[in-house]
Amino acid sequence: MPSRSFGGEVSLFGDSKILFLYVALGLFACSAGYLLLAIVLTDRFGREIVNPPLASGQRPVTLIKPICGLEWGLADNLRTFCNQDYGTFQVIFGVHSPRDLAIPVIRKVIAEFPERDLSLVVCDRLIGSNYKISNIANMAEYAKHDILVISDSDMRVDPSYLKAVIEPFGRADVGATTCLYSGHGRGGIVSRVAAMFINDWFLPSALIPRQFAEQDYCFGATMAVRRDVLDQSGGIQSLADFLADDYMLGQRVIAAGYKIALVPYVVANIIHEKSLSALYHHELRWAHTIKSVQPIGYLLSAITDIFSISLLAGAALLAAGYSPISAAMPVVLAMVLRTVLHGKVSGSLLKGDSYSPWLVPLRDGLSFIVRATSYFSGRVQWRGTDFTLMENNRIRVGGSPPNTRSRDTSTEIETHDDRREKDLILKPADV
Repeated sequence: MPSRSFGGEVSLFGDSKILFLYVALGLFACSAGYLLLAIVLTDRFGREIVNPPLASGQRPVTLIKPICGLEWGLADNLRTFCNQDYGTFQVIFGVHSPRDLAIPVIRKVIAEFPERDLSLVVCDRLIGSNYKISNIANMAEYAKHDILVISDSDMRVDPSYLKAVIEPFGRADVGATTCLYSGHGRGGIVSRVAAMFINDWFLPSALIPRQFAEQDYCFGATMAVRRDVLDQSGGIQSLADFLADDYMLGQRVIAAGYKIALVPYVVANIIHEKSLSALYHHELRWAHTIKSVQPIGYLLSAITDIFSISLLAGAALLAAGYSPISAAMPVVLAMVLRTVLHGKVSGSLLKGDSYSPWLVPLRDGLSFIVRATSYFSGRVQWRGTDFTLMENNRIRVGGSPPNTRSRDTSTEIETHDDRREKDLILKPADV
């Protein structure tokens, strides 16, 4: 039992164990409150996405698909973006290297849709340390339309995707739109654990801020932006040295005086992690990305790790003299709330896919490790390349900036009409 002073009253501040208890229980109460709010908002958003408002499909759009390497299910992912129930749209696939293993897959997909305006851009120009942004900038030069929809290559959508993403542009004050995404693990337990990070942590945490403030950043799963707004925001090249390019794009759209619409549509992120080590480095990069743009928010987001906090609360109860049964109660309540949230996300947003409640302890344990180690490392890995995180969310390749000034670059544009006569353009690299 708690110790008491000579007067018979509990000494709250004189006894460090009691102070520890109150702090731990306070953190646990905040964490439990967060999960309860997340459960409610997940259920509400699940109803919103059932029948999202759709555009007519009359406004021409260019889809930009940056690709690096042969991902699991790549062909199926790309097909879903070609098979859109939309009027006029162009799809540009882009890779950095002519030796990229994804090229044969891209060519096959292009051949399957001869009626579509599809093309492949192969360009090794680098405009900064962010290779993905360099790839996007290379493709954007060949965009025909005034709305650009940028989406990662490991995403999968249904035929109504473009109509949902474009619909908010009917309002003149909307400069960009973005979508949440859900994780769908393929190929084993590691992939399912990876999907749970997106579903159980990212999705709910992204829903809560919209209840208190307007959307002020984008998600890489989908970044749709008006070309004129992008130009006013500094152009895609202005993002070339940032790690969190999606966040920075959103910030610049807001600074230009426009709004960002969060579309009631959830993109499917197809996940196939090769190993636990690969997953760790992937999530460490995410952690660094968030910490680099929202350091205070990232620190406070520790409140979402209810399993770790429940262990702290249980230890505080034991230290204060409470019984083991009492000490176990926060842990039990934490597991109940986490399982309910996991089930709510799976049922409301994923239609039952990726339901694995038995993996919750493993998932939360890995989240704690990633969060802890993110404060002791300034390097991240992306697609096999090491990057050093600099100040103000900027990155450098291996600690040194890439050489983008002193060499020629090659650009190859391939469409339906010139599959056999490839257009090779050599030009100086832009700075």
